[in-house]
Amino acid sequence: MSHDLLVLHALRCVGAAGPARVASFTGLSESEVESELIDLAVAGLVTHHREFGGWALTGAGKAADLERTTAELVAAGTRRELAEAFDDFLVLNPELLDLCTAWQIRSTDGTVNDHGDATYDARVLGLFEDFHGRAVKVIAALSTALPRFGRYEDRLARALGRARAGELGYVADEIGSFHAVWAELHEDLLATLGIQRW
Repeated sequence: MSHDLLVLHALRCVGAAGPARVASFTGLSESEVESELIDLAVAGLVTHHREFGGWALTGAGKAADLERTTAELVAAGTRRELAEAFDDFLVLNPELLDLCTAWQIRSTDGTVNDHGDATYDARVLGLFEDFHGRAVKVIAALSTALPRFGRYEDRLARALGRARAGELGYVADEIGSFHAVWAELHEDLLATLGIQRW
């Protein structure tokens, strides 16, 4: 996928965002992202919102993203394979949501998890690691269908590694958290397959 399409598609998947968030999604540098955003704005595909310093797709940008991602999938000829892998993703999705809840609300007593109990946090992180091992297989199938989905494995592994190293926000709170990356993958799959969420 070209850089301009990656940036356009990032805004489709993460919503209105600044260059740092788009860079996290795409793997491009912030300066590369800013350059692409300016070009896309000149083309009328994105617009800048001064009040929060972020960028968003225009109506034309949404249509262009749909057209380009549809063309990408048609050229690959792997719609069936991607849809099958998406079904496997959907099997895992409720479990990830339950894990995030367990991370934020202590399942043992229903109180907010203040992360003062290292044993509890370690147990939940262990469940995230087990989940990640199964998610890797689904992402491998997704990336076989469309190679660009492979970047999600690196992003999830990086988030989990940071959480293991003590940066607990990378489980479910930070922009690059395990949960945030998983949600972006979900949106990416919906967008690529042309599925409306509701």
